[in-house]
Amino acid sequence: MKIVVLGATGTIGKAVLELLQSKGHEVIAASRSTNPSVNITDPVTIEQFYEQIGEVDAIVSVAGEAAFVPVDKLTDDQIQLSVNSKLLGQINMVRKGLSRLRPNGVAVITGGFLAYNPAPQTAMIAMVNAGLEGFTKAAALDLTQGCRILIVHPPWVAETAAALGMDPAPWPNAAETAQAYLTAVESTKTGEAIFVEGYAPAGF
Repeated sequence: MKIVVLGATGTIGKAVLELLQSKGHEVIAASRSTNPSVNITDPVTIEQFYEQIGEVDAIVSVAGEAAFVPVDKLTDDQIQLSVNSKLLGQINMVRKGLSRLRPNGVAVITGGFLAYNPAPQTAMIAMVNAGLEGFTKAAALDLTQGCRILIVHPPWVAETAAALGMDPAPWPNAAETAQAYLTAVESTKTGEAIFVEGYAPAGF
């Protein structure tokens, strides 16, 4: 499969890129620093990116920023960043990529477990993640030609937890987390949330 991995320079994105390549897929790494580059907060660059890469079998997005701030300290700019980057950025990558997605192709976007298990200072992150899941469920009903869309909800990964001064022991590492994206790409499911094995919220 020809697969775009957006956010391929990030902790999880790099692990997803390496895993997909190890399975024999043709992978195009995409970020602000790649060639061709893409800025998910700028719809024009998204269109230009797709024009350069042509048709693909899968779009995998592990990208987007959201503010990690107590709700009473949130600024207008932080709210706008969260919406424009992780929420609208990924939505635009999907909708503008549909015309480039081959029949039976799949789009995979990234939310996060905080949609189900929020913590202090994560109001914007939880909101964006939940919104992305709602988009996934509804967008799946509009797709044609056998195309699919899924959302992966990763937990904290050990590498990120350590960087934030948290105990990394309870969390999977990036390589383990990447397996959820491989499952999403190679499955036949659509409109659903995919969780890292062993880290699904209660009820899943």
